[in-house]
Amino acid sequence: MVRYAALPLRKPATPQKIPYWHVDAFSAQPFGGNQAAVMVLDEWLPDDVLVKIGGENLFAETAFVVRDATGEADWELRWCTPTYEIALCGHATLASGHILLQRDGGDRITFRTRKSGILEVVKAGDGYELALPAIATEADSFENQAGAIRLLGAEPLEVFRSALGYNIYLYENEAAVRALAPDIRGLETLGTDQFICTAPGDSTDIVSRVFVPGGGVDEDSVTGSAHAVLTPYWAKKLGRDSLTAHQASQRGGDLTLRLDGDRAWLGGPCVTVVEGAFYL
Repeated sequence: MVRYAALPLRKPATPQKIPYWHVDAFSAQPFGGNQAAVMVLDEWLPDDVLVKIGGENLFAETAFVVRDATGEADWELRWCTPTYEIALCGHATLASGHILLQRDGGDRITFRTRKSGILEVVKAGDGYELALPAIATEADSFENQAGAIRLLGAEPLEVFRSALGYNIYLYENEAAVRALAPDIRGLETLGTDQFICTAPGDSTDIVSRVFVPGGGVDEDSVTGSAHAVLTPYWAKKLGRDSLTAHQASQRGGDLTLRLDGDRAWLGGPCVTVVEGAFYL
């Protein structure tokens, strides 16, 4: 009879425990606004792991923060969709400010980003204000936009575009924006552009819907970066720097907008709906 020596049992590796919060941004109560995960890291994980975590969370964006070592800001901030890292995300920045100001105290926090400069979140009444770069657009031709207009399903009054991939389609009224039923899979083939459909609002100054299917988000709930585009656009059109806005998605969300030089200040509340840990 042959006896075999028992192999020693290998202890499983201790998983890394990452603080995790699920926040509904631009909403004062759960189930509204735009969802974001906020994760506080001791140091940066590999890029592909950040994207995989974004895919695991399956929100439009997951925000990752690490203490900023340069002294330029309080934290360094990055954002990932379920499929790739992006250059700017407004609602997840607001959510990050909400979590860190609640956790650590204070009235103001700054974030250094890799492609969008220094961003700032400040407490404002019962909510927060977020400063983003005001993104300028220029009039575009209907010929250049023919494919997108066909897929949106309704011809706008005018079209504006930024070289950064933000497209504005102006419609006559809120009803026209709400009635849009775009070909989402068709828009997906046009790349990672944002397709921002807007009009004067019924109960707010402006209303919008935002489609980003090429970025993994068929219709976004409340889009901070889109309002960094809409703020200078509508400020010029209406002749004033302070506006109210509603994003007419299924979840919906309300914002205040303020143009201050080259910055767009977006205001709104946040609510934490989950707090826990992500095990990696």
